[in-house]
Amino acid sequence: MKYFLVLFSLFCFNTTFAQELNCKVTVNASQIQSVGTTVDKSLFPDMERAIFNFMNNQRWTNDVFSEKEKIKCSLNITLAKSPAQNVFNAKTQFQVIRPIYGTTLETVTLQYFDQVFDFSYAPEDRQMIFNEQNFTNNLTSMLAFYSLMAIAIDYDSFSKFGGTPFIERAFNVSNLAGNSAGGPWIMDTDTRNRYWLIENIRSQPFVAFREGFYNYHRIALDDFATNPANSRKVILDFLNTIKNVAGLKQNSIIINTFFDAKSAEIINIFSEGTKQEKQQVFELVSFLDPDKTENYRKILK
Repeated sequence: MKYFLVLFSLFCFNTTFAQELNCKVTVNASQIQSVGTTVDKSLFPDMERAIFNFMNNQRWTNDVFSEKEKIKCSLNITLAKSPAQNVFNAKTQFQVIRPIYGTTLETVTLQYFDQVFDFSYAPEDRQMIFNEQNFTNNLTSMLAFYSLMAIAIDYDSFSKFGGTPFIERAFNVSNLAGNSAGGPWIMDTDTRNRYWLIENIRSQPFVAFREGFYNYHRIALDDFATNPANSRKVILDFLNTIKNVAGLKQNSIIINTFFDAKSAEIINIFSEGTKQEKQQVFELVSFLDPDKTENYRKILK
């Protein structure tokens, strides 16, 4: 529906082209520690503005977005250390948000915690130049990767496998960065790094996950207000699909990020379900996302 509306606005109104993302950026430097160097704290507001401009001004598609149709997301960067001048070790939380049609509500489609977000930034870097076919630096590659993943996840939620072209482009960014920078861009024992994020979503076992992800959003959530019983059935089917996928790909980052984004939502949705639905869902989610088992017990009340 989103893209039919976009096309309608293209032909019927004088809609100007606009970038795809509406991204809130926060750089938190309150806990940063320097190692053998003095940190210039006046650099941080400039860094935040430069990252904000990249995330909100870079253009990734030829689709038309009005201001209210932009993909909402947030990037929270927590600086931990500065091991050398203008070099930073950080962690990030990246979140992508989608409206639920027919309501005033929103849903989180991606919640990703990046534990190794290391980069360099100097005042002369405020004009970030990015070439999708070449590796320039770690910061622009990470921001481009996040941007393409945001679009891929959003498009997948509106159109079955609609995000595929952007997944492939994110993979290309990851591959180029891996060849040049290594670290979280390459295969590692840390199964939550960027390599595994893109590997998971591109792999054959996750075809069923991506189809179910579309059903969860477009069929279940968007229709929940008018047909909650059917929506719960669709979501229950998807949770069973995730269980099957998890058996093929254990400890998958895509499954972990899904439950990081959706645990509270699933609790709310099934708190009004039948006794049988509640029991089925509790058994599934406590198995798939055991760290949140105590929270999931709310479903049974």
